[in-house]
Amino acid sequence: MSDRFPDVNANQIIKIARKLGFEFIRQCGTSHAMYMRSEDKKRTTIPIHGKKSLKRKTIKAICQDLEITIDELKDLL
Repeated sequence: MSDRFPDVNANQIIKIARKLGFEFIRQCGTSHAMYMRSEDKKRTTIPIHGKKSLKRKTIKAICQDLEITIDELKDLL
């Protein structure tokens, strides 16, 4: 795994989640959206803060939810 985290925002993460089969479930207020993959019931919450970049720890947690590595995330961008 490389040391560099990609600079991604919520819209980019949402596109990747959809590529991996996750579908929109609901939105919590205006700041978080929940996505679920129906085949195995995996869920993830993606913070939506406009075009601001997500923090490294948030990206890492979302990658664990999506069951991908940082390198796979870079490839999907």
